[in-house]
Amino acid sequence: MRVTTGSVLRTDDRMFRVTVNAFGVGPQRRAQRSLVVPAERLQALMQTIALSGGRIEAVTAIDAGTTVDASPAPSPTPKTDAVPSKPVAVSASHAQVPVNLYKPKDPFVGTVTENYSLLAEGAIGRVNHITFDLSGGDPQLHYVEGQSIGIIPDGEDANGKPHKLRLYSIASTRHGDDMADHTVSLCVRQLQYEKDGETVNGVCSTFLCDIEPGAKVRITGPVGKEMLLPEDEEANVIMLATGTGIAPMRTYLRRMFEPSERETNGWHFRGKAWLFMGAPTTANLLYDADFEHYQREFPDNFRYTKAISREQQNAKGGRMYIQDRVSENAEEIFAWIENPKTHVYMCGLRGMEPGIDEAMTAAAAAKGLDWSELRPQLKKAERWHVETY
Repeated sequence: MRVTTGSVLRTDDRMFRVTVNAFGVGPQRRAQRSLVVPAERLQALMQTIALSGGRIEAVTAIDAGTTVDASPAPSPTPKTDAVPSKPVAVSASHAQVPVNLYKPKDPFVGTVTENYSLLAEGAIGRVNHITFDLSGGDPQLHYVEGQSIGIIPDGEDANGKPHKLRLYSIASTRHGDDMADHTVSLCVRQLQYEKDGETVNGVCSTFLCDIEPGAKVRITGPVGKEMLLPEDEEANVIMLATGTGIAPMRTYLRRMFEPSERETNGWHFRGKAWLFMGAPTTANLLYDADFEHYQREFPDNFRYTKAISREQQNAKGGRMYIQDRVSENAEEIFAWIENPKTHVYMCGLRGMEPGIDEAMTAAAAAKGLDWSELRPQLKKAERWHVETY
């Protein structure tokens, strides 16, 4: 999936230990506890503790051993307590996510190892799964689930200048599809549109869909921290995807349910995952067989809900879109969101956002709550993740 460009800067790699009393649930609230967080999440954690009535005893920079001011910044009183604060268990790994190892002026040159169609017979358009060999880099181009890489297509634009890079969501886990730790895969739809009566093909998407194994490709990145998967093995994850927006969701689900991934990572997902996938036809469902397999093998942990617009009807007799499926299940989705361990990920066409907001607004209103106020709280708590185009 192609996403908008943007850079993420990491300005402070330090870790902090926060000693706190009267914070948590049940027995946790009666005991003094120590929480370790990266610098970029320190302020948010301190505000969360203050809002929940906890008491901060000390904040210590682990690497330097120096104590810093433990007084949290003043925060406004929340208008509702329906949306829980950010989960306490925050992983340090997010502070160590690789960013911009290779930049446009000095890209990594990878090699295409495979390029095949993801669509079944009768599908609309063209969508390919493309894999690149990343071995031999100095530094090694590595990434984590939820990030993107840039592709600089060959050739020049109408002004005789090199084409600019396009960003695409990564569709493979950090280990690659072959678990060899030196490949990356993309899920790419060929962009096509009509202009002045003629069909225009997207420059980079066509370049990638046409590319042959063995070809060299200039790659930049990785970039992005918006779509990172929580490290908590007991987290709940709701995924909303249309088309090639399935790319990051595939990485999460492989990490959660592929036996080789679970063994290699030592990370055994025990929470619940729910994927909502939107496509125009059954033939356009991407990685469908894999997701069906996960649902059979892990029925207590994974649900898979499809919205096939040209084959299914919504409650009003119109086409079934992903927002219609969300509306059908809004009450249960909202119940999930009330759990502080739940994260929501949305990736794909920007057009699905208004419909999903409408469904969540209705579900919140049924509880006497205002979704327009709750959603920013989820975003601030790093539990609402959106990457649309």
